[in-house]
Amino acid sequence: MADLVIKRHLDDHDVAEVEHLIDRVRAADGHQPIDEHRWVDAAHGGRSEFAGLVLSDPGHDHLLAYAQVTRGSRSWAIDLVIDPHHRYDALAIAPRLLGEAADIIRSEGGGHVHYWVYEPTQAHTRIAAEVGLAPGRDLWQMRVDLPLSETTDLETRPFVPGQDEDAWLEVNNAAFDWHPEQGGWTRDDLVHRQLEPWFDPAGFLVHERNGRMAGFCWTKIHPADDQQPEALGEIYVIAAHPDFHGSGLGRALTVAGLAHLATRVSTGMLYVDADNEPAVGLYRALGFGVHQTDRAYVGDLGPA
Repeated sequence: MADLVIKRHLDDHDVAEVEHLIDRVRAADGHQPIDEHRWVDAAHGGRSEFAGLVLSDPGHDHLLAYAQVTRGSRSWAIDLVIDPHHRYDALAIAPRLLGEAADIIRSEGGGHVHYWVYEPTQAHTRIAAEVGLAPGRDLWQMRVDLPLSETTDLETRPFVPGQDEDAWLEVNNAAFDWHPEQGGWTRDDLVHRQLEPWFDPAGFLVHERNGRMAGFCWTKIHPADDQQPEALGEIYVIAAHPDFHGSGLGRALTVAGLAHLATRVSTGMLYVDADNEPAVGLYRALGFGVHQTDRAYVGDLGPA
C-alpha cells in the first residue's frame, strides 16, 4: 500500500516534488490543478493552519497524489491532486486522502469546508459525498478578446512595493470581507505574492482619490507554453473600496486593466463566482464569456 505522510510544513524538497506533480497534471489536463493563492500559502508555510498530505510509493520516482488543507479567514479549503498515471486508482486514492483531510479539520475543531475540484464530474460528487460534502459553489474562468472597444480615462499609477502595502490591504480586506479566500489577507500574504517570479508592479494598477487608495486592478501575465500556445493576461485581483461603490469605478478599473494587458496579449481572463450577478453582468457586458467551471463541494464538519 502506498505511504501517506501528513506534514505541517513543506520543506524545499517537498515543494519541488509537489510542483513536479502539479506540472504533470497541468500538462495532462491543460489547467492548474491547485488554486495559486492556496498553493503559494502552502509553499510558504501556510496560513494559520496547514497540512500537506503526501502519497508516495518506493517503486515510483514521483508522488502518486497530494492533498492540502488550509484555513482561511472564514472556512477551510481542501485541494487534491492525483498523478495522471495513477488515476485508474482514483476511486481508492481520492477517498483516502479526502477522508484524512476531513479528519484533520475535525481535529482542529471543525468548521465550514470547501473541497475544490477543477472541471467536476459525477465521480467527484460521489467521492465528496463520502465525507459529507455536496456541490455548493461554482467559480467561472471567463475570457475576452483584446483589445476592448471600450476605453477609459481613469488615472492609475503602478503599485509601489514598500509603500502601498497597508493601503492596499485596507482596500482589499474591506472589499472582500465576505470572501472565503480573498478576504483577511495579511502583509505576509501580499509580500509572498511580490516574491513570485511573475510579479510586475507595472501591471498592478492603483487609483487614488483625495489622497487615498480608492481601488486597484492587479494583472498577471501567463506566458505561452506547451499546454497554452498563446500568452494570457489575467485580472488577478480587482476591487474598489466600499466607500466608492456605485460610482462606476469597478468598470473603469476593469477596462484600465484590460487595456494594460492588451499591450502584451490578445486574450484577457479572470475568475469570478458564478452567483456574483453584478460582477458577471459587468464582465458579460464587456464581452467576456465562460471558458471553464471549477466547483467547491461544501459542508460543515463537526469537531472530533
